[in-house]
Amino acid sequence: MLEQLSWKVGGQQGEGIDSTGEIFATALNRHGYFIYGYRHFSSRIKGGHTNYKIRVSTKPRRSNADQLDILIAFDQETIDFNAHELRPGGVIIADEKFKPIAPEHRDIRFFVVPLTKFAEEAGSTLMKNMVALGASAAVLGLPASMFESLISDMFLRKGQKVVDSNMLALQKGIDFMKENGGELEDFRLMNGDGKQRLFMMGNDAIGLGALAAGARLMPAYPITPASDVMEYLIKKFPKVGGHVIQTEDEIAAITMTIGANFAGVRALTATSGPGLSLMMEAIGLAGMTETPVVIIDTQRGGPSTGMPTKHEQSDMYSVLFGTHGEIPKVVLAPATAEECFYMTVDSFNYAEHYQLPVILITDLALSLAKQSVEPLEYDRVQINRGKLVAQEQLAAVEEGKLFKRYEFTQDNISPRVFPGQKGGIHHVTGVEHTEVGRPTEDATIRTKMMNKRLNKVQGELPSSVSYTGSDNPDLLVIGVGSTIGVIDEAIDRLTAEGHQVAHAHLRVLSPFPTETLQKYVDRAKKVLVVENNATGQLKHLLQFFGVKGDFQSQLKYDGNPYIPSEIYSQCKELV
Repeated sequence: MLEQLSWKVGGQQGEGIDSTGEIFATALNRHGYFIYGYRHFSSRIKGGHTNYKIRVSTKPRRSNADQLDILIAFDQETIDFNAHELRPGGVIIADEKFKPIAPEHRDIRFFVVPLTKFAEEAGSTLMKNMVALGASAAVLGLPASMFESLISDMFLRKGQKVVDSNMLALQKGIDFMKENGGELEDFRLMNGDGKQRLFMMGNDAIGLGALAAGARLMPAYPITPASDVMEYLIKKFPKVGGHVIQTEDEIAAITMTIGANFAGVRALTATSGPGLSLMMEAIGLAGMTETPVVIIDTQRGGPSTGMPTKHEQSDMYSVLFGTHGEIPKVVLAPATAEECFYMTVDSFNYAEHYQLPVILITDLALSLAKQSVEPLEYDRVQINRGKLVAQEQLAAVEEGKLFKRYEFTQDNISPRVFPGQKGGIHHVTGVEHTEVGRPTEDATIRTKMMNKRLNKVQGELPSSVSYTGSDNPDLLVIGVGSTIGVIDEAIDRLTAEGHQVAHAHLRVLSPFPTETLQKYVDRAKKVLVVENNATGQLKHLLQFFGVKGDFQSQLKYDGNPYIPSEIYSQCKELV
């Protein structure tokens, strides 16, 4: 029996590919399997090849598999573009009008299924995805009942007749495969553990984290792959008195977000590389005025418009050094959907505790890939609003005097008030200023203010780096973001072969965890830095921030995430 299975459906964009993958993945997730689903789509609304690849496993997986077991083809391009991924003995299920693959792939089992015809018989050609799911279920030996509750949840609002029609289409696919040799004993899955888990992408987890953190406003301008954060919160915010505002551009989005935080509302915005560039001047304003602000940056292929629907990790320099002048920032880098939730909460707490911009940086694979997530622990959510001054404390401010909003303090963090608090009046300006906010060019005050701002965050933040593997490895692999899954798989395979290897994964880019990383690097004989960009940004950051070592790079920047074998092969050469 199979411990894991890789399944893919492909066709033209707008043809229901996403819904097909969603139904297949969600049904199996409900039955206790671990799921990882990655969508490949073009930057247009309709047309162009798209596919949805689902990995089903009895253990946690956070990446695509190396090979494909089952391919569902809604068009000829799906066969032409994806058949090379199929393992020997793999299966293609295609409609009647499509031709088999080339002779060199004769070890692939090809099933011609009248998907469109059966869908019409069930009531609509739109239901060919249900026929295809039925055919898949037959190959895997899964009963129609496994999908029944999900289909009911999805379509009952349209009436029981629609539910019945979809179930009929599903059953037609199952029956056809059974009658035509499609029940394959070598495709039987081991049972899932039956536990209930969430099934969500990183962007949804970020939205949920913002809700849990008490955020109630999101001004933003739509941009792939960040728009799903907006779409999630558009549905959720109104239930708690919150709002999503689609602004005219990213400059309006960031300035409105800063204004809301200044007024006391926890607010966030989300964007990708091009939008982040437009926000840089305003991020500097937040740093100068010591106003908390949370920005989500979902990396994609650049530069310029680049490849807006493809994966990359090339904004690291931008988030750290993009603003003019020098301001403090916290930059967090979650690696899983679960971490997206908890670290979004952390982002708001850090922003208000240190009174500075916090950028949560993800990548397209983490933002949009859906994965099984263990039930979230909401009692872990703590709210820290920082040095807010109570009204009774403001009573000590002398009549006619301004409040020292930017007061020099021992920890470099000044007291903070909300507009309208009696005794809290002060100036707010983007130019250099005194403790009460009055503009100044005094050299002494300038130096003290710069030092105050830049020294708010002392030392490393908690859990800046995770570490697994050998304490004294022959090879240490360092990564960030969604590469965690492929690196873990490569490390597990090498460990099983008897190699001494380890994995260090960054969760914080600013303040950079130099001391912790140096400790890990000193133990290793060789160090490989894995990232999805062309210039080795993470490797250079290690060197820039003073981590000493002989670092080797593995780079991929073709728009696709790594698969485990790519990391394994590179590591194998080094051990």
